[in-house]
Amino acid sequence: MSGTSWIAADWGTSNLRLWAMGADGAPISERRSDRGMGTLSPDEFEGAFLDIAGDLIGDGPCDVVICGMAGARQGWVEAAYATAPCAPTAATATHVPTRDTRLNVRILPGLCQMSPPDVMRGEETQIAGYLAGAPDFDGVICLPGTHSKWARVSGGMVQTFRTFMTGELFHLTATQSILRHSIGAGWDHDAFTDAVAQGFNAPGRVTTDLFSLRAASLLGRKDGASIRARLSGLLMGVELNGAQDLMTQGDVVLIGAPDLCEHYERAIRVIGGGAKCADATAMTLAGLIAAHDRLKEDQT
Repeated sequence: MSGTSWIAADWGTSNLRLWAMGADGAPISERRSDRGMGTLSPDEFEGAFLDIAGDLIGDGPCDVVICGMAGARQGWVEAAYATAPCAPTAATATHVPTRDTRLNVRILPGLCQMSPPDVMRGEETQIAGYLAGAPDFDGVICLPGTHSKWARVSGGMVQTFRTFMTGELFHLTATQSILRHSIGAGWDHDAFTDAVAQGFNAPGRVTTDLFSLRAASLLGRKDGASIRARLSGLLMGVELNGAQDLMTQGDVVLIGAPDLCEHYERAIRVIGGGAKCADATAMTLAGLIAAHDRLKEDQT
């Protein structure tokens, strides 16, 4: 496809999403694949990329800037972490040797911190995307997901961050614990908000509160939709308890899937706070554009 100036890619564990960028800085094509990092060995990445984007690169050379799990230890090539506090937009990136000489592939680093130990890979690009439109932001950016990230951001830098395994704990509890027999379809908003307050106010009781959900189901006190919502609310309330000191340090911005951000925004209101949401896809693309621009600047 003619007109491609460079390619931006978000390569996660489960999926690959990319944008062909035009000379004017706007995307001219978007493509998706289910060939995520988790399905590929290192020597399969180049072929997987060419399968979805081969016709976009023309005669080359074509810059390809990638964020996400393609840079993990099990990915295409490991991209070393940048250490916080630091800017989320990479000044450097890891060059990937390719058999196809038309490609100039670079993978952006994730972020790490040494005390307490923590890492992120991919979310830093969304933070960079938000800062591209709000460079003076001083507050907290929460990125809900399987492993939710809470990042304190000021002065254009990620100062510190924390990871909460809330999404993974919900999945494991709902599918592999005794509660799997009680979880049903649907959602109960009132049950969710009640459980958020319960988990936030008494996080030390969460394990007994979880078993109470099973008992309530057996005794006919709660239906499957209520149990699902209460499980989510309890775990999210515990997360918010662990992040409450961060929420006092400025505005809170949520970047993630719309339905998940809606739940987090509702939960934050339950405990007396407030947050606004930003579109995750738009922030990812904006972050990749910012990274590409910075890499170009550093080469001149």
